[in-house]
Order: sequence, then C-alpha cells, then structure tokens
Amino acid sequence: MDNKKKVTFDDIAKYTNFSKTTISRYFNNPDSLTVKNQDIIAQALIDLNYQENKLAKVLANGKSEFVGIIVPNLYLHYYAEMLNQILATYKTFGYKFLIFVSTNNEDTERQYIQELMAYKIEGMIILSHTISSKELSSYDIPIVAIEREDKYINSINTDNYMGAIQATSLLVKNNCDILFHINSNVSKDVPSYKRIQGFRDICEEQHIQNKIILKDLGHSYQEIYNCMSELFKYFEKEYPNQKKGLFMANDTHANCMLNIIFRENGCLPDKYRIIGFDDSPIAGQAIIPTSTVGQQIDKIAFEAMNLLVEQMNERKKRRPKPQTDLIHKYITPILIRRETTD
Repeated sequence: MDNKKKVTFDDIAKYTNFSKTTISRYFNNPDSLTVKNQDIIAQALIDLNYQENKLAKVLANGKSEFVGIIVPNLYLHYYAEMLNQILATYKTFGYKFLIFVSTNNEDTERQYIQELMAYKIEGMIILSHTISSKELSSYDIPIVAIEREDKYINSINTDNYMGAIQATSLLVKNNCDILFHINSNVSKDVPSYKRIQGFRDICEEQHIQNKIILKDLGHSYQEIYNCMSELFKYFEKEYPNQKKGLFMANDTHANCMLNIIFRENGCLPDKYRIIGFDDSPIAGQAIIPTSTVGQQIDKIAFEAMNLLVEQMNERKKRRPKPQTDLIHKYITPILIRRETTD
C-alpha cells in the first residue's frame, strides 16, 4: 500500500479480514478482544504504516491522554526541576501535558483551569497555592497536589518536618552561635510550614539561640536578590562576631545568599554556614556546592503521576468505585552534606 495514502479503519479491516467494528474496539476497548486478535491488528498497523489520528480519538471517546499542570512559578529552581521530572514520566505512563504558570491571581488561574477542561484533560497536578483544595475538588476530575494545602484532594508531599530536623541538627553540629530560618509567611495548612515547626522544635530542645524570619522573599530573581542583600546587611550589623547558621527555605534562596556572601568576602567565611532545601540542580552547581535537604524530586513526581493514573484508570472502568478516603503520601527527605557546612 502507498505509504503516502492515509490509512483508514476500512483499510485495516480489509487487510486483517476483521470488521470495522472490531478495529474500532481495538483502539477504544482493546481488552474486549483476544490477545491473538490484538496481535494481528497491531502487526497490521505496522505493515500499513498507520498513524493514529489523536484528535479523532478524542472526539470519539472524550479521552485526550492529556494531564494539566499548574505551577506557581519557574524562577524557583524547585518548580523547574519538578516540572522536568513530571514530564519525564511520559515514557512510563504515556500521558502528555498541558502546562500553565500561575500568576497568583485566582481569576486568572480559574481561567487556566477552564482552558484545561476545554481540552478534555483527564486529570490535573497542582503545585500552585492560589485556589483552595475545596474549590479544586469541585471540578470532578482526578487531581493530585504537590506541596500545597490538600485537605480535600489527594497529595504527594515531602516529610517537611523530618527535613527541618535534619537541616537544623546539622547546623547545631556545626557549632553555630545562632541559627536562622528564613522563609515566607507560610500558612499552617501548607506542608512546608513543618519546616518552621521542625526548626523551632530542635532549637528549643537544644537550647540554641535562634531567630525565625518570615517575610515576602520576592517573586523574581531580582526581588529575591534584593531581599537576600538586605538580610545579609542585617546579619552583619546585628551579629557581626557570631557564627551564623542559615537554614534557607529552598535552594534558590540559599544560592542567592551564598553568592552575596561570597562576593563580599571572596569565600564563605567560617562565621557563616548555609543549608538549603530541595536538592534542585542549583545546589550542586553553586559557586560552592551547597548542603541541602533532598526532597527526592524525581520520586515525588513519579508518585504523583502514578497516583493520578490510578485515579484516571478507575474513572475509565464501566463501574468505577468512588474514592472514599483521600490519599496523602509523604516522601522521606535525604540530608545532603556539601561544602557550605562542616
């Protein structure tokens, strides 16, 4: 057959001596056919150089094989790496992705979700914090959250409390005179709040002088840099002779602070010790490789997609079972020691 000619179901039916109905069942409900007949049709597709019309398939059964993703931003290296790892799951699960970057505007994000729903997505992975999980659950579509408020939807999160214990304990072992945790004003129902709680608990337990700094840390690289510069000046003015242990909210902030200190001193002086959180690539590639709490981003991405696929597959069954209990899974973090701590 001429490879330039568009191969139709009728062509496949004639080639295999099956009916067009049987060919249609192969694409839309292959388990209704015997394995032998599935193999015959599959070989015919190879022989005929068949290219599936994905759009026609969506119109026929309403299943797009697309997953929607909404991330808060891409200036924090954590989100960029998480997105990279989620996209890498295509090889395992075969789902494609439609991605929007949130602008922290509820109306805009709702518009994004409506756009995704119009493309007949089968599920969503949500990392943004803008819309409540209660509202997200009302869309009646499988959803998995990552590191955000998740009272009404399934989620995959890091064990943030354990990560904070690991980070703070390492700074204690570095014999710092005072410890700082720098973070944004995190709501208590967001998983990363546990980093604040873990830091506070270890400092109280070890009777270590400490200060928690919660503020708007910026929404672009320049804003982050300006904020970290102000904090550095504060450290130098108020604690000039004390050995300071800095537990930063993430690796992007840790890297920015490290760069500022390095430019000022030409090195990382002994009076500063720094640890980040994520183990995004920037930590290992920094001017001085930075200690961090590894969130196992690849594992979180895989587990989130695996959980979502399980939900989507259940929806495709003739008699799907409604989910009775939400699933909140926690991934154990791994402490990674590099040159910014002893």
